[in-house]
Amino acid sequence: MTAHARLAEVALAVLFLNLPFGYWRAGVRRYSLAWFLAVHAPVPLVVGFRVLAGLGWHLSTVPVLALAFLAGQWLGGRVRHWWGASARGNPI
Repeated sequence: MTAHARLAEVALAVLFLNLPFGYWRAGVRRYSLAWFLAVHAPVPLVVGFRVLAGLGWHLSTVPVLALAFLAGQWLGGRVRHWWGASARGNPI
């Protein structure tokens, strides 16, 4: 498997890993302990993904994985918003 394919797989895993953390983050007060944990708790898991995939610490992988991390957080928050709006009977 090429390095690009491994990077794509790890980025996808990071995105999906961050969905529940983004969902949690969107439901707590900003800058609270729970918010801090929701943002930072997945970081060791992302590092573990990097190590297990053998990506190394090349600077070129940072933007890809950071974007996947932020996208997962954002999408998780959007899911919370969408489900909350539909539960209240509000159109999205």
